[in-house]
Amino acid sequence: MRRYILKRVVISVVTLLVILLVLFLMLELMPGSPFNDEKLTESQRALLNAKYGLDKPIFVRFVNYIWAMIRGDFGVSYTISKNTPITALLDTRLPISLRLGGQAILIGTVIGLILGIIAAIKHNTIYDTITTIISVLGVSLPSYVFAMALIYALGFRLKWFPLLYQADAPFYSSVLPTVSLCMFTVATVARFTRTEMLEVLGSEYMLLAESKGINSVQLIFKHALRNALIPIITVLAPLVVGLMTGSLVIEKLFSIPGIGSLLVSAIQSNDYNVVVALTFIYSVMYIGIMLLVDILYGVIDPRIRLAKGDQH
Repeated sequence: MRRYILKRVVISVVTLLVILLVLFLMLELMPGSPFNDEKLTESQRALLNAKYGLDKPIFVRFVNYIWAMIRGDFGVSYTISKNTPITALLDTRLPISLRLGGQAILIGTVIGLILGIIAAIKHNTIYDTITTIISVLGVSLPSYVFAMALIYALGFRLKWFPLLYQADAPFYSSVLPTVSLCMFTVATVARFTRTEMLEVLGSEYMLLAESKGINSVQLIFKHALRNALIPIITVLAPLVVGLMTGSLVIEKLFSIPGIGSLLVSAIQSNDYNVVVALTFIYSVMYIGIMLLVDILYGVIDPRIRLAKGDQH
């Protein structure tokens, strides 16, 4: 198992270094400049380039860039908040997006698993039909449609929740955004759980286990669900990163000061440092999640790590 995990970690580190190289090259080749103010003279632009180290040879800048990124030093903002460290911008915004996405993933996964298991066990019944309808609606309708319906019904009409995000009541004001975001996760997890559980429950080894007198609860959760988890984890991994790094539309609807709106502002104002920092954070989270998924594969099904060369 240790050899399998070490191999996954090495692949993840190499992937991250390649991403850093691509980001650096994109930064170099990107048209325009962070210093686009027409009032600046050429000498003033040269002074700014020297101040931020942009006049150094490309190799030196790349080495400095790699070392700074690994240490979590993303530089300063050029235009959004001049000379403000990007870490200061992220300190207030990143936790909000992570908490909102984490809540949506946790709630969506739990509800989706429950609905999928019930639909598989109660196949071709009213429970199965209800789960199918929820899955179709959740996948078909964008999250902002659910958000607008919740804002009108629970926020405007019933006044149970605030219409906009409130910093002094973060949990209470995040209920509607969380529910809006988790609907797609609920639908996706429920659909895949139902499909995989039906396939597993109809397999020969499940029929054999049932004939041996194993009780139904142990049969479903220890045998059926475990064998159905790998496809579910696979489809869930990109959803985790997408939700935990912020949803721009939901953040705009509820005026949530997350990192999604920060990224759009940085792109519009050519604040390259902020764009690269957020892209790096997205990449780290995605690689980290996929590494965790690879490890979970080996834990859930030892045949996978053996097939990939772990013979110990």
